[in-house]
Amino acid sequence: MAKAKKKAPTKPTKATNTIAAWEQDPGSGSQPDGGQLIHVNEPDLSSTSLPLKITNPATAPAAKIYSPGTAEFRYWAAADALYRGSSFWSTHLPGVQWEVGKTLPVDLEHGIDFNAYYDRVGLRFFHDTTAGRTVHSGESPDILCHEQGHAILDSIKPELWDAAILEVAAFHESFGDMSAILVGLQLQSLRNAVITETGGVLYKSSRLSRLAEQLGWAIRQVEPSAVENDCLRNAVNSFFYKDPHTLPSSAPANALCSEPHSFSRVFTASFFEALGGMFKMQATQDEQSLQKTSLDMTEILLAGVKAAPVVTAFYSHVAIAMVNYATSKFTTISYAQALRSAFVHHGVLSASTPVSTATVKTFAGLSVTAAAQKKKLATRNIDISEYGLGVDTVKVNTSDTQNVITGAAMAIGVVTQPAAEDAAKIFIEHLVRRGKVKVVGDMKKQNLAMQITHANSPDEHETNTHEIRLENGVYALKRVRIDCGLHH
Repeated sequence: MAKAKKKAPTKPTKATNTIAAWEQDPGSGSQPDGGQLIHVNEPDLSSTSLPLKITNPATAPAAKIYSPGTAEFRYWAAADALYRGSSFWSTHLPGVQWEVGKTLPVDLEHGIDFNAYYDRVGLRFFHDTTAGRTVHSGESPDILCHEQGHAILDSIKPELWDAAILEVAAFHESFGDMSAILVGLQLQSLRNAVITETGGVLYKSSRLSRLAEQLGWAIRQVEPSAVENDCLRNAVNSFFYKDPHTLPSSAPANALCSEPHSFSRVFTASFFEALGGMFKMQATQDEQSLQKTSLDMTEILLAGVKAAPVVTAFYSHVAIAMVNYATSKFTTISYAQALRSAFVHHGVLSASTPVSTATVKTFAGLSVTAAAQKKKLATRNIDISEYGLGVDTVKVNTSDTQNVITGAAMAIGVVTQPAAEDAAKIFIEHLVRRGKVKVVGDMKKQNLAMQITHANSPDEHETNTHEIRLENGVYALKRVRIDCGLHH
């Protein structure tokens, strides 16, 4: 009689703990409260191909259900949102690693401010108090997934980081907002809620389109005109493309300016309207088809980002690459029509912009999962002697590629973009106007620059996005962070 084989010992299964978190944002519309709570399994931030580590607080509280308003709840709410974002993007970007290294550090309590940023060291979140309420930016999935979106874009298109191009800076902000929307749509509860709220017509103002309601409320207490009436930014808006080089460097929320968060709304609205059009094309408008639409849009967006050259009219080149990819890859459904319609509606593409058959063919073999390849941009020496920064000339990274496609003009045809050198000079001037550039390395020159650039920064941390610093004996403009705070 054959001897029975011994069974291998069963490894003990790690107990699964349940935690409480926010579905999308702690706020609701114009109110700082009213967000939807969810109960989920304890997230493991190290378990995806894009791992994260919360470094501050240094120790995780026990994983269980805590009440909102406690530090323990905030920790697990942040961990859950970051895990959802990392799981989502890992699926679409196999082989891609963070630009900062294998693991992305996360600081949930970096200082006092209504702010959050990504700085190629990690993700930084803040808290501040207004009207008797302390608001933590690192508690909101909208903000967490927005900042994580900056790190994702930096990993797949790192050459955007130092590009002295207004539309590139704005696209980074738009990608953050698109990241928050796409990650949110992976929750069945949110998909059901949005379909009910909008009647299946996605391009309506809703809890999905309204981003960062609670932080928007907090900033509204300080400066009412700086944000929307019921959120920080809304992906449903009527803004039409204008050449950002012709716009003012700052404006209230109801107007468009060249400031990256303001100008980002043009591309985000185009994306969101296209998403609604793509959803309408599905056989049924239920939560499953909405998730499918979001996954298809993610593939199209990533393909557009990777294919687009880094030029001054970056929006239009991403847009046409998205349309062309959809034409090539989705042949049984008219996604390209929904995309083109939305981009034309918001002026990112002109009504006369053709879809090139030759260009479409190049997308047939495009992989959206390939690892990022670092590409060097052209450099130019720009005269900045008139700004009184103590530096006469600065080297900047910009495009040496001519715009093939540009956004729509207000009347007929397309916008004529400035030459790359002029565009770079305008980029620097707008940084100076907004107090976002700092000269480092020479204290005398740094003190001169501080009079212009840092007068309104918080005492405890930096808010400049760029530095002018010596590199091999030449002053160069370098980005140090993508700052998402309010500093007026």
